Amino acid sequence: MSKRHPSGLYALFFTEMWERLAFYTMVGILLLYTTDTERGGLGMPSAEGNEIYGLYLAFVYFTPFLGGMLADRFLGYRRAVLVGAVCMATGLFLMSVPGKSFFLLGLLGLIVGNGFFKPNISVMVGNLYEPGDPRRDAGFNIFYMGINIGALFANLLAAAVRNEAGWLWTFRIAGFGLLISMVILLSQWKRLEAADRPPKKSEGGSGMGVVFAKILLPTAAFGAVGYFLAKWMATEGMLPAGMRPAIVGFLFGMLPVIYFFVSLVRNAKESERPGLRALLPIYIAGGTFFMILHLNGSAMTQWARDQTSRSAPSWVLSIWKQEALPSYYPTAGEDVPRPDPRSLAIASDPTHARMFGQQRMDPKTVTAIAEANPDLEVVELPLQGDGNEPTAVSSRAVKVFAEGVVKVNEVEDSHGAKTIAVEVPEGAKAERRVAFVREVDGERIGVFVIPQELHSALYQRYEERFGHPPQTLPPGKYLGVFNSELYQSWNAFFVIALTPLLVGFFASLQRRGRGLTTAQKLLLGMVLTTVALLLMALAGSMTDGGTTRVTGMWLVGFYAIVTLGELCLSPMGLSLVTKLTPPHLVGLTMGGWFLATAFGNNFSGFFGGIQGMMSPVSFFLLLAGLAGLVALYLRLVLPGLNATIQKYGA
Repeated sequence: MSKRHPSGLYALFFTEMWERLAFYTMVGILLLYTTDTERGGLGMPSAEGNEIYGLYLAFVYFTPFLGGMLADRFLGYRRAVLVGAVCMATGLFLMSVPGKSFFLLGLLGLIVGNGFFKPNISVMVGNLYEPGDPRRDAGFNIFYMGINIGALFANLLAAAVRNEAGWLWTFRIAGFGLLISMVILLSQWKRLEAADRPPKKSEGGSGMGVVFAKILLPTAAFGAVGYFLAKWMATEGMLPAGMRPAIVGFLFGMLPVIYFFVSLVRNAKESERPGLRALLPIYIAGGTFFMILHLNGSAMTQWARDQTSRSAPSWVLSIWKQEALPSYYPTAGEDVPRPDPRSLAIASDPTHARMFGQQRMDPKTVTAIAEANPDLEVVELPLQGDGNEPTAVSSRAVKVFAEGVVKVNEVEDSHGAKTIAVEVPEGAKAERRVAFVREVDGERIGVFVIPQELHSALYQRYEERFGHPPQTLPPGKYLGVFNSELYQSWNAFFVIALTPLLVGFFASLQRRGRGLTTAQKLLLGMVLTTVALLLMALAGSMTDGGTTRVTGMWLVGFYAIVTLGELCLSPMGLSLVTKLTPPHLVGLTMGGWFLATAFGNNFSGFFGGIQGMMSPVSFFLLLAGLAGLVALYLRLVLPGLNATIQKYGA
């Protein structure tokens, strides 16, 4: 790198690597944190957690459209990247403060920051090379390797930190990653001057005024109309299951964007129109593909959490193993030992179990749990530290707030069933910290509080299903399992491992005169995506309707195939957008690619939200059908697309 490429590539490589590590840490744990009810998470219903995930990723891919234009016209690229890093670091540290408002403000910081950071650091890489420099493509390959190294290690870091220190420290560590990224950027500020350009106003028709008047203002207006209309429909019971007002608002907001790009094609010069028209199938393919790929943080993470047998061998480092708490076992196999019943306490009210799991209790709940389980001792611990109690006790301690501070709300999940959410006001301080302790065989253990329904699933239903009582773990012990988010690292791993193989394969075909056109690679990418989903439908058939866990190798296979699809489709789509578009419109059409991705990402959250409403087979067959229809559409337009690409020399 140092001999063959500009020295600034070093700085941008590591700046991007640390930022991507922080970004993919967030993607990995966002849904898990919002829906967690056993480890102190926010305890939201699945539909709400998926809605937040989908909207977050949608806006993360929407804001680069604006961030790139602001850098072009006002900030310059270095300052835009720095502003983005500051916003994202601030967002992550806000998320590390307890409270839903801080959490949502933090997400806003990440969305705004990514809009400044993501498009402009890529532009800086390109600016390091003169036009026609043959090293340019290799430079981008090196740069994107930094992205995938960051993505590969993100969930390894996230799993280790949350296992050892809890959710909030995971956000803090990701924030420190952004700070490292900023330090690298600032230390190389002078060297990166060659990659910057002075900001200047556009001379074309794609200025900020046009964007505001024809895209942003109508988008905001339509989005608001869609949101309030859906909210009214929800109160009247007219909103379809799985749809939520924010999702409907986002989809309504996309209507002016779609109209704008249709008008762009219609009003273009005759010589420009075929290339712009050819972008439609590229946008459709890109939006659909990223809808599937970004299920990694929603539906596929839920599959890893709820349907995957995650038992970790003894040789795996403890930092990447978490305790399989009670909710893991109802779908575990017959040979998986269950917790000793003495490790658990039954709550007379399911609300009390939820408050215990979310670590937000009040004095009345402590008393109620103790009265329902007379053999328990309520042990007071300091707010920090173990109070000289063994780990088996201190690890089960929960915070207790003053009477009236903890609010319990009944909300509906994606099935329309009632579920419980436990919240405390921002800034509220716990007064006490307690553990419920039982002495078993001369040893003191902290028990885990669960509702009667879960207790029955662990023992009575097991016996009904298999005809014998379950084998049990030692008192106070739980099975060690891989974290759900670890499986997301397979995508980055396969990008790194398969890229040279796929490049070599395509080069081999080219040498034999059987090379694929760019449009054929797009089609192949969608076909592979469909195959990956059909593989998961087959995995779903092994779960007995979602009641049994299956091996994690199904997820490994899915990520291997869908990554091959990504390598065929994503680079080709980006390349074609730049080559089929006249220079004065390339900013807008690249923004269109990001907007198509944002559209697909919103559906990633939607489909994650309705996953539990369908059998696993039906869910993945539905997705495979959608991907297959897009593949069929690409096949039908392939001759025309090939001709247009050839006409433009793309």
